[in-house]
Amino acid sequence: MSQALPILYVKPQCPWCTEALAFFAQQGVKLDVRDVVTRMHDMRELIACTGQSKCPSFRYGDFIVADFSVDEFKAKAQKRPEVCQALGLKV
Repeated sequence: MSQALPILYVKPQCPWCTEALAFFAQQGVKLDVRDVVTRMHDMRELIACTGQSKCPSFRYGDFIVADFSVDEFKAKAQKRPEVCQALGLKV
């Protein structure tokens, strides 16, 4: 993968973002967490890479999951075993 840490775009007090953060913490995945509400640059970056502004959204190299629940993330990650292996995800 082309980056050291996966990026998780979040919005404060978003319940799906809180759930995603807890999931990644439980998995031991270190993240570059970006609050798109307080940093307009991160919002523009989110829209550029996903085509939308909803959170949580995850980016690791070319693996992008936009506006997901944890179950949706797991389903998409299972289709990319190399990403799971690189991040140490057990899904």
